[in-house]
Amino acid sequence: MVTQITRGIKISVLTSFEGTYFKNYKIHFAFSYEITIENHSKDSVQLMSRHWEIFDSLNNKEFVDGEGVIGKKPVLKPGESHTYSSGCLLSSPFGAMKGYFNMINFTSTRNFRVIVPTFRLSAPFALN
Repeated sequence: MVTQITRGIKISVLTSFEGTYFKNYKIHFAFSYEITIENHSKDSVQLMSRHWEIFDSLNNKEFVDGEGVIGKKPVLKPGESHTYSSGCLLSSPFGAMKGYFNMINFTSTRNFRVIVPTFRLSAPFALN
């Protein structure tokens, strides 16, 4: 598990290898990740959007931007947390992801970025 705290918001990430499968005559490596967002600040905040940089050892970087996370824009009061799961496909058994969440602080009405630390994606059978 990797964790990081930005402005009182703690991000924790767990990853898992889900298996391989063929799509469009190419092998793909499926990974899942579970992210927990904990509000350790004194203010209520809302996650508005996300930005991902996905690194695949056999491909270039891929950038993904979108509203919320899995169709939600969770509001977190002080002491609350939100956990969600998602996944990605790589063309190799090794990669990594990192990014950030754009959030708003309801007390100051200011937008701020919460860093999602780099987390590795690796198939166990490929590790030595």
